[in-house]
Amino acid sequence: MKTLVTGGCGFIGSNFIRLLLAERPERQIINLDLLTYAGHPSTVADLAEHPNYRFVRGDVADPQVVAEVMGQGIEEVVHFAAESHVDRSIDSPSVFLRTNVTGTAVLLEAARSHGVRRFLQIGTDEVYGHLGPEDPPFTEQTPVDPRSPYSASKAAADQLALAWHRTFGLPVLLTRCSNNYGPYQFPEKLIPLMIAKAMDHASLPVYGDGMNIRDWIHVEDHCRAVLAVLERGQVGRVYNIGGDSERTNLFIVRTILAILGRPESLIRFVTDRPGHDWRYAMNAERIKQELGWSPRHNLDDALATTVEWYIDHEAWWRPLLSRPRN
Repeated sequence: MKTLVTGGCGFIGSNFIRLLLAERPERQIINLDLLTYAGHPSTVADLAEHPNYRFVRGDVADPQVVAEVMGQGIEEVVHFAAESHVDRSIDSPSVFLRTNVTGTAVLLEAARSHGVRRFLQIGTDEVYGHLGPEDPPFTEQTPVDPRSPYSASKAAADQLALAWHRTFGLPVLLTRCSNNYGPYQFPEKLIPLMIAKAMDHASLPVYGDGMNIRDWIHVEDHCRAVLAVLERGQVGRVYNIGGDSERTNLFIVRTILAILGRPESLIRFVTDRPGHDWRYAMNAERIKQELGWSPRHNLDDALATTVEWYIDHEAWWRPLLSRPRN
């Protein structure tokens, strides 16, 4: 079995590759990653000599590169590669359109041409828009209502994947997940950024009043859900993945400060982001009932172990803070 993982030098992709190598030794994995600022060889350096792993540097939006990789007997595609930071999508929307939309279309067409037997599109809960305080969680039937260039590009990618299934019969599956945390997350996202700044006794910038709510899931739980969908999911189906852990951003920041023994006076409230979604919440009953998956990590405990990981792996994340944002 040959599995192509795109974006495997990034946060979730690298964790998924580690899970596959540990629990599915019969698989051969090709990691296709362009190594933009959020993907770095150090994230998977320990895997370089693994006999079932191979890295290819390349752009998912480059048809020639993708065709060459797909022509090596790829049977499954797990498509993580994406520009994913909302703030950056506001500054440079075109970059997100190229990677997230064009890149997905190139992969889908190559997968169709080479007879790939399963194509798993990794999506995000942000395509659904946002919720009010009393609204029920998102289900797979919730209409998409993206509110940022990032979420709009991901919604477009999802629709392309589903269209290739309906039009061409490509065996597509689609997951949409809530906010991830855990090892190897690039330190521009909330949790690792707050950890890094708190470790340096620097001020912690929090948008607005900090009361925006997210459903948090540990990256290992997400990766196990992805594997369950890849192996047992129904083709053409969307599966929501959530951690059953809704918390405000301010709660997360205060918890990190408490774990590190830093004062809350380090919190600095800043002007809110344009179009900032207020609340995300995921109904993940479909994947729980159909595939028997459920999250294993408790946020309160796993957040503490995540902080410990960043303390122990400062040599990994510290150099990333000064990398150019190419």
